[in-house]
Amino acid sequence: MISLAAFIREHREAVNYDLLTQTGYSLDDVGRGLSWSALDSFIKNTSPNGALIREMRPDIFQWSSTAKTNALLADIYDMLAAINANLCAKGSGRKPKRPKPYPRPGGNKQQKHIGTAVSIEELNRRIFGTKEVS
Repeated sequence: MISLAAFIREHREAVNYDLLTQTGYSLDDVGRGLSWSALDSFIKNTSPNGALIREMRPDIFQWSSTAKTNALLADIYDMLAAINANLCAKGSGRKPKRPKPYPRPGGNKQQKHIGTAVSIEELNRRIFGTKEVS
């Protein structure tokens, strides 16, 4: 089992950052305004969104981040919008109108499409000079 002092030496920056942002204390306050037992409790019950978890368990940090939650919510929104469009079109006999996806950060508003799609036969003709490839 690793001692508290050894653990802090190994993860000093992350522990100090979490302490500062979540409690207002720093590691410099240990022994003065912050007891060793309080620091031990803080570390044992650290938030999954904190720097310490990001450093030690990036898989847990990623799943607990708001970015992951927001991405999942945007995907759910898109799926529900598509289902709604299909249900509305079903009764009318018309083809469903494709809903616009929920905007994501960093997403391009308009993507450039270069070239056009071609059939497999045309692609084979252009690449191999034949209609089909055996």
